[in-house]
Amino acid sequence: MALSWDDKETVAHQLYHVLKSKDNTYLRISRHALEKRAMAFIQSVYTLFFPDHLVIPEHEKDFLNWLTEQASEVEEKIVDLLHPITCHDTNGRALGNCDEAGGCRAHADELIHKMPEIRRLISYDVTAVYEGDPAATGVEEVILAYPGIFAVVVYRVAHALLNQGVDVIPRMLTECAHAVTGIDIHPGAKIGKGFFIDHGTGVVIGETCEIGDHVKIYQGVTLGALSIPKNKRSSPLVDQKRHPTIKDDVTIYAGATILGGKTVIGERVQIGGNVWCTESVPPNSRVLNRPSIEIGTRRQELKQPTLPERC
Repeated sequence: MALSWDDKETVAHQLYHVLKSKDNTYLRISRHALEKRAMAFIQSVYTLFFPDHLVIPEHEKDFLNWLTEQASEVEEKIVDLLHPITCHDTNGRALGNCDEAGGCRAHADELIHKMPEIRRLISYDVTAVYEGDPAATGVEEVILAYPGIFAVVVYRVAHALLNQGVDVIPRMLTECAHAVTGIDIHPGAKIGKGFFIDHGTGVVIGETCEIGDHVKIYQGVTLGALSIPKNKRSSPLVDQKRHPTIKDDVTIYAGATILGGKTVIGERVQIGGNVWCTESVPPNSRVLNRPSIEIGTRRQELKQPTLPERC
């Protein structure tokens, strides 16, 4: 039986009192609406970074014009994405200086100027994947089909926005990539060139993690923090380095967990699968997990299944 209007009104009154409590936070935009704008922005960035042959004009001048138009489209998508957050206070009231310094248009212009450098970094990432994975049939496959590249592309754009002082949006961008790929990279992490995430599912890279050049990690790797007090906002660790540092040319195999802001993994180290590491490792080392495995022989005879009289 459907609820009566009086029942619904009772629920509405109860929700009203919950929502008016001092601990409640009103959103400047719904999560669904922000995700939709974030994915539209990501798609426009992908088109700018990886144009297909159907949109690339034959002549150089026309191609330059197309790139200019696409950069303009990306800029508008950034403004659309940033506007609800950067142009409104936490009560939803519009701010008067949105198009001035620090507003969404200024942030969009700054990010557009960074696009060539971001794309150069991504070229190193794509090359690292293609050269590091024998299963890769070509660069096109890496760009179109590899979840690690998608996650890293989104991370690099989100990281640039975070460095501009934009809040909420960088995390929303990387969470969109997380939802699509299963790879969780905090936009605050610092990652060098030629970064290769193989397979990728379950990878977690924390906010203060620092990763050097030409690092390769496999699925299920966690670069995380040691536990901090429950009241974390009053903890001195909030503004300190909580996640490990990974130096150049390191390989970390599937399921490894490396924790702690003082943990440094030196150059050319190999971390084996399922290793639990909370201490620094010197360069040129191998860290292996050697569990005790006992293999026995089955002595009981296997009984043949009894077939029914009619099959």
